[in-house]
Amino acid sequence: MVSIAPCGDMEPEAGELEETTLEPEMFVKSVGDKEKMDLLQVLQEPIMELQRMNITGKEDEEGSERKDEMENEEVEEMKCAENLNNMPTDANDSISDPTNEPIPSNTPISPPETNESDAEDRRTLTKTPSFGKSVRFKDIEAVEERDSSEDSLFPEFDNEEWTSASFEELFLADDWVDVTDDRLLRKKVLQASPKNAMTPAWGQEVTLKMQGVLEDRTVVEKDCKLVFVIGEGDVNQALEECTLSMKQGEIALLLADSQYTYGLLGREPDIPAWAPLLYQLQLLDFREKQDPLSLPIPDRIRIGNQKRERGNFYFQREEYSMASQAYCMALDVLTTRTQDGQSCAAEEEEVNDYRVKCLNNLAAAQLKLGHFDEALHTSQDVLFLDPQNIKALFRKGKLLSDKGEYEEAMETLKKALKLEPSTKAIHAELSKLVKRQAGENETQNWQAKPAQVFGENIAPFLTPPPKKKPFGISWKFLLGALVVALGSLVTSVVLTARN
Repeated sequence: MVSIAPCGDMEPEAGELEETTLEPEMFVKSVGDKEKMDLLQVLQEPIMELQRMNITGKEDEEGSERKDEMENEEVEEMKCAENLNNMPTDANDSISDPTNEPIPSNTPISPPETNESDAEDRRTLTKTPSFGKSVRFKDIEAVEERDSSEDSLFPEFDNEEWTSASFEELFLADDWVDVTDDRLLRKKVLQASPKNAMTPAWGQEVTLKMQGVLEDRTVVEKDCKLVFVIGEGDVNQALEECTLSMKQGEIALLLADSQYTYGLLGREPDIPAWAPLLYQLQLLDFREKQDPLSLPIPDRIRIGNQKRERGNFYFQREEYSMASQAYCMALDVLTTRTQDGQSCAAEEEEVNDYRVKCLNNLAAAQLKLGHFDEALHTSQDVLFLDPQNIKALFRKGKLLSDKGEYEEAMETLKKALKLEPSTKAIHAELSKLVKRQAGENETQNWQAKPAQVFGENIAPFLTPPPKKKPFGISWKFLLGALVVALGSLVTSVVLTARN
């Protein structure tokens, strides 16, 4: 903070008052020099108060307006100083202090020490806002520049193509190499690898340092040590394809169309639909994929959960085939068996819990794909590990009912209902099963299951039941009997008339 001197030694504001010299004759009948300086200080106090009020009351105004106000205040201060030099010096005259109390001129004016400190504080407040604001603004700029350089994983390669060039220009640039034939995946080498460097192959485990941005340069992906296996769907297709074309130690820019990243759905909440991405990549290392049986159990659980979460990501995007693949890879890792055929009983319960989650998710994906037999087999695997798993019991009962195995389906659904009596889905499936057993129309709808091949309109393939003839006497028979009766009656009347 800038040190501010007392009123008598002030620079530069008080210097203007000191430059105005007064003749000795003016003070023959007036107070002495000391009283003169005290009067100057007393008159300057309301001026300082006015400056403090103006500054503290208008801190939110623009910088130009603040500067104009400060200049006006300096002009007023100069005018007050001139009036002070021209004021009468007679002993009977008086001036006013901020409290409006008369101060006799024949009494030596000795303001309290606190007034000097208050004046210093007021002058300090007068000078602080503009000075502090400018310094604080510069500090923020310096911090922002330092943070931006630290945040970038490749600060030495922040060229124009990475920071400001449009993606359309990069897709059409001549110094970029096409990774794929459709020109939707392009690469530019920023730092070449050593001559004897090797290229990774399909199925190997690689380690990348990468960061990805949208076209407005919003960072959406960043990882200083990303480890994945090429071909297992751990990352998007753009990273897998580009890694296959890189050598160890190489640093490159990768421009990927949305078809190779996150496509129509994007990735909530940071990547919109159909958004291309620009990556900075460095291939740090690659090696053969480790055998899961050689890993310790905690590492197996970590990798298995990563695979399962990736499967959940694909399932939410309705990419059920990729989800099913991810769940199967997670199950391959989530095992307690060792290379010598033994198992670790101490951590078997924890591993089985994760296997149950993966198996249930896998069954759901298989149902979405229409693989009903595989889903039934997966549900049975869940019940082998957890006999009271509600989801597996319900899926197994429903699949058995669809296959026509009503007795086993009834037992399975009753067991599920006993565990969860308030679940409406189980009640609904049981009611359907009862109707099928009773031979209702839904049995025919189920027997027409091959309609999955022909479409939903299965009416032409259903054999209509034979029509039952109504029971009763025909109207023709009644009419003939009536005619015979009338003829007999007429004959009997004629014969009676002749006799």
